[in-house]
Amino acid sequence: MIEISTSSTTTTLVIAGDLDLAERDQFPEVTARVVGLRRQLLVIDMCRVTFMDSTGAAFLISLADAGRRRGGATVLRGAAERDLFVLEICGALDLFRIDTSHRCEPLEGVTEDDRANAPA
Repeated sequence: MIEISTSSTTTTLVIAGDLDLAERDQFPEVTARVVGLRRQLLVIDMCRVTFMDSTGAAFLISLADAGRRRGGATVLRGAAERDLFVLEICGALDLFRIDTSHRCEPLEGVTEDDRANAPA
């Protein structure tokens, strides 16, 4: 599930669940909506992402690239180490600012250790 919210300068995406091939049908619509909002800052909240594959990474990369072409910035908050690793392997980690100060609210029944150690 992907929720979009906005302020005068920021678009925030809150992603929950898997960000993978099975979810790809919604990516073009979400991308069009985000790009159409034309905000300078895109914040992608990944606190509730349970799995991301290369399809999900490509989606995030396309959002960051579209923002960068308009002179904007994309911030990842709550991204697990495994998600950052996928983006690094794709050679795209430098497209994002990483919010290292954000602390995700605990998911019911899931610890940070569980999330950090989940298989990539």
